Amino acid sequence: MKNFNGQILFLDRDDINTDEIIPAKYLTESKRDALKPFLLEDMALSGFLPERDIPGKQVIISRSNFGCGSSREHAPWALDVNGIHLVIAESFARIFKQNMFNCGMMAVELPKGTIDDLFQKCHGKPAQIETDIDHARFNVVSPNLTWTVSFVISEFEEALVRAGGWVNYADAAY
Repeated sequence: MKNFNGQILFLDRDDINTDEIIPAKYLTESKRDALKPFLLEDMALSGFLPERDIPGKQVIISRSNFGCGSSREHAPWALDVNGIHLVIAESFARIFKQNMFNCGMMAVELPKGTIDDLFQKCHGKPAQIETDIDHARFNVVSPNLTWTVSFVISEFEEALVRAGGWVNYADAAY
C-alpha cells in the first residue's frame, strides 16, 4: 500500500485538466520515471511555480472537476512518480478518479464547504495530512490547528488501495 501522508500542495482552481497535470507532448515516454520533471509544467495558476511548489509535497488539495480532459493514465503516473498518492477535491473527472484507484492511489471527494475550510485554515501555511484508512479520516495538522476530517470511499476503492492497484488486486482475487 502506498503512503497517503505528507505535506499538502494547495491548488486553488477548478477544472485542472490532465494536459496540465502532464502535458501531452510527454505521452510518448515509455517509462513512468521520465514523466517526473514535467508534473504540472503547464499549470495555469497565478503564482504557481512547479519547481518551487511541488518538491516535498505528497498530497494535493484542489477544487472541483480535478483531472478533466483527456482520459489517460499518464496523469496519475506523473503524480505517483513524484510521490503524490492522494488528491482531495470537491469532484473528479470519472476516468481520472478510476485511474487513480487503479494505480493504488486515492482520489477523495469532500464537500465544497470542507474544501473551502481547508483552504481558509491551511492554505499558505505549512500543512500536512495523516490518513487513517481504517477509520476513513484525515488528520490535518497545521500551525495552531489539528483537525479531523472524515471521508468516504467505496469498499472496492479501498480494496484497490490496499492491494496497491488493479493489477495486484486482480492477481490476488482471480
